[in-house]
Amino acid sequence: MFRGSLIAMITPFINGQVDEKALAGLVDWQIKHGAHGLVPVGTTGESPTLTEEEHKRVVALVAEQAQGRVPVIAGAGSNNPVEAVRYAQHAQQAGADAVLCVAGYYNRPSQEGLYQHFKMVHDAIDIPIIVYNIPPRAVVDIKPETMARLAALPRIVGVKDATTDLARISRERMLINKPFSFLSGDDMTAIAYNASGGQGCISVSANIAPALYGQMQTATLQGDFREALRIHDLLAPLHEALFREPSPAGAKYAASLLGLCNEECRLPIVPLSEQTKSDIKNIINELYR
Repeated sequence: MFRGSLIAMITPFINGQVDEKALAGLVDWQIKHGAHGLVPVGTTGESPTLTEEEHKRVVALVAEQAQGRVPVIAGAGSNNPVEAVRYAQHAQQAGADAVLCVAGYYNRPSQEGLYQHFKMVHDAIDIPIIVYNIPPRAVVDIKPETMARLAALPRIVGVKDATTDLARISRERMLINKPFSFLSGDDMTAIAYNASGGQGCISVSANIAPALYGQMQTATLQGDFREALRIHDLLAPLHEALFREPSPAGAKYAASLLGLCNEECRLPIVPLSEQTKSDIKNIINELYR
């Protein structure tokens, strides 16, 4: 099972191109500071504005640089199942340990259409799949009954739940009768999700504070929610600031302050306001003093 602090990785750019040197450095830095897993080319990795060649190169580089030290769960989502299959098959060939798949946006499929989309990807690869449920971006919601149908497929092993519905995990756990990785997709509610049976979070904030985030997740896995809440209170201002304006502009600016990469994003993501930059800088100074 996948668990703990899993990094929804940013994709660094320089002069409009993927900054491969910075990306390799990010992999090493994250692992050194306690990441339990890496998730390249998801939403935070700006997958919608990567070319297919760039997408595949980022996955291959992250898997190669990680060298098996932590699991790599490669983003392989698309509203086109044929494209999703291509990305998933490439991820398997590149050495990823699993894929993260989102579906539904723009097409607005039925629950049966969602099931058949994920089943098509499932049947095309031999590595595990994490289903990404994020109705605010994907338009459609994967209902608990559909998630349970998907969980019955042998290689669908978990969910990234970004519904922000904290009752959702309980409904799914009543229906899913196998070991399953319940992973939050929302930093602000991550420990509340774990308190209901979750095992981790695919996190944006962990890009910036991997050591603290890893400690918080480890505390929840050990049942020490008092310690987890103490760390959460330290991280909550970071969560708020990073998502005040469209992501990943906040995460990339914070990473630039740490010398990890520059803050460049691709349109339609634009630079942060000066006020948000100032607030993030103050938070980083407080966390790293």
